[in-house]
Amino acid sequence: QVQLMESGGGAVQPGQSLRLSCAASGIMFSTYDMAWYHQPPGNQRDLIASISSGGITNYADSVKGRFTISRDETSNMLYLQMNNLKPEDTAMYTCYSRNIFRAFQTYWGQGTQVTVSS
Repeated sequence: QVQLMESGGGAVQPGQSLRLSCAASGIMFSTYDMAWYHQPPGNQRDLIASISSGGITNYADSVKGRFTISRDETSNMLYLQMNNLKPEDTAMYTCYSRNIFRAFQTYWGQGTQVTVSS
């Protein structure tokens, strides 16, 4: 059974930090590219950070310099360190995986809510 399970979301004030986690099970983690998406209220779901199976990272301009995506091959975990959070970061954050050999083989987590307000 394939499962992506996010955790670490919550309510914080502007300028504070959060660390999101995504636990992957049922897949060969090393053969999947991973990413974080977010969906602000009233908006579409957008890609904000990705990390390839080889460790290459990319970020949306809105989070570059503030967020860091990483992966732990031993524990099959994906992380998103979010620093200097802003109200515009308020969104549902969702973990995503894509098989590097079979692009049609993709999985989504259920998401974890992040709310940034003063």
